[in-house]
Amino acid sequence: MRLKTTLDQWQTLYEIDRAGSIQAAALRLKKSHTTLIYALRKLEDQLGVSLVQVEGRRAVLSENGKALLRRASSMLEQARELELISELLVQGIESEIVVTVDHLCSLERLYEPMANFLAENKSTSIQVIETSLSRTTEVVTQELADVAIINLPITNYSAEAFGFTKMMPVVASSHPLAKSESISLNQLSSLPQIVVRDLGSVEKLGEKKNAGWLKSRQRITVDNFDHAFNAVVQEVGYCRLPKHIIDSRGNEKLTVLNVENGSSYQVPLHLSLPKGVKTGPATQRFYELLLESVTPLSSEQLSNQI
Repeated sequence: MRLKTTLDQWQTLYEIDRAGSIQAAALRLKKSHTTLIYALRKLEDQLGVSLVQVEGRRAVLSENGKALLRRASSMLEQARELELISELLVQGIESEIVVTVDHLCSLERLYEPMANFLAENKSTSIQVIETSLSRTTEVVTQELADVAIINLPITNYSAEAFGFTKMMPVVASSHPLAKSESISLNQLSSLPQIVVRDLGSVEKLGEKKNAGWLKSRQRITVDNFDHAFNAVVQEVGYCRLPKHIIDSRGNEKLTVLNVENGSSYQVPLHLSLPKGVKTGPATQRFYELLLESVTPLSSEQLSNQI
């Protein structure tokens, strides 16, 4: 169905309401008083509704006019946003950026920089995708991400330090080994080990990536650390989990094992811009905010990470 009215007509009604009178709106729009009256009368004729009424010596919006303008205001705002997005697209500002995060990194580290970015940029959306092992490498080498949080730097791609993740061996607090003051690697190898699957697309046997100590006689392979956490709690076996998951979810349900020569290790985290010189301005700004969120560790914090 063809529309009877135009955005320009609704904009005129908006300016009349905003200015408080037709005369004031004419000055604001740099149009004649007569032009605005004609536009207003035409809109009323098209709608079949009276939009203004005279109060004293001023013409103001009627109740019908106010009711319709309330609905039109969102339409005008959307039109302004469309024009803004169009201008930004001309300038090369991205409408969406893809951020990939290796599963070892806490997503909490994204939220404050993301909130600051969205407060500055009203036209760019963010898609967050979790990766692991070879998939983390793929999103960089295949330029599938605009910003990538990875573990080790990838050959021929830039990387900036983004901190560390501490990995710790845990069992359910109800597990018999939870009461042991110390256990050996041989004892650990007798337990089923819960590991996270490499979600990369490499299909050839043996080309999937593995990491860490994997000498247990039995393995239970799951898709992510949420599944691994639940399996540990149900006493399926033990798993090395990131410290931030243990701290936030497992203080009572999990017990950290004291393993001889293997109680914990650290995995470095880095920020990368896979698209290099093709990186857009919105991506570059979000990347800068992520870097600004990195605070140097104090000596006490550093000792807790080791």
